[in-house]
Amino acid sequence: MKPMVYTRKDNNLKKEIIIEGMSCKHCVKHVTNALEDLKEVNKVKVSLDDNNAIIDLKMQMDYQKIIEAIEEVGYKVVEIK
Repeated sequence: MKPMVYTRKDNNLKKEIIIEGMSCKHCVKHVTNALEDLKEVNKVKVSLDDNNAIIDLKMQMDYQKIIEAIEEVGYKVVEIK
């Protein structure tokens, strides 16, 4: 997947991350903790039913950090929109 970079032109600080591999509440907790550890992330809501995470960013960031944080805890980022 090509790295995506948040830019100032993109005023939408809320992003949806489609995640593959979550199967239980523990998975949700792992992804939540991984995203909350990123200093650029202000708020996180992970949904097992929707296989996604909704995050509010407080500053611009390289999306590769999000991908790496999620993949380090064992899940796959399918898309960030």
